[in-house]
Amino acid sequence: MTEVLLIGGMFMVTFSVRYVLFAVAGKVRFPPWLITGLSFVPPAVLTAIIVPAVLLPRDELWLSIDNPWLLAGGFAAGVAVWRKDLLTTIVLGMLCFMLLRFGFGLGW
Repeated sequence: MTEVLLIGGMFMVTFSVRYVLFAVAGKVRFPPWLITGLSFVPPAVLTAIIVPAVLLPRDELWLSIDNPWLLAGGFAAGVAVWRKDLLTTIVLGMLCFMLLRFGFGLGW
């Protein structure tokens, strides 16, 4: 019974927070400085996720030619600049990583 109450409580909290945001979405106007500031959030968050995963896969700085994360990340960045297509970048970057990691045995 406590699990049902716990799940119900989590549902109510999650639903209420999201409902309020969707209910006022078209009615709230942000100042231009806040809109400009919020435009930097996605690149900052992605950088905070990607850079440690690429440079610190062993929990220490690994700037070497046998780091498959670094090589595949550089390759994916090149594909992104060249193609400007997110799906192509993800697919080719993952293929490059898999080839380096499991085909050539780089890493660990």
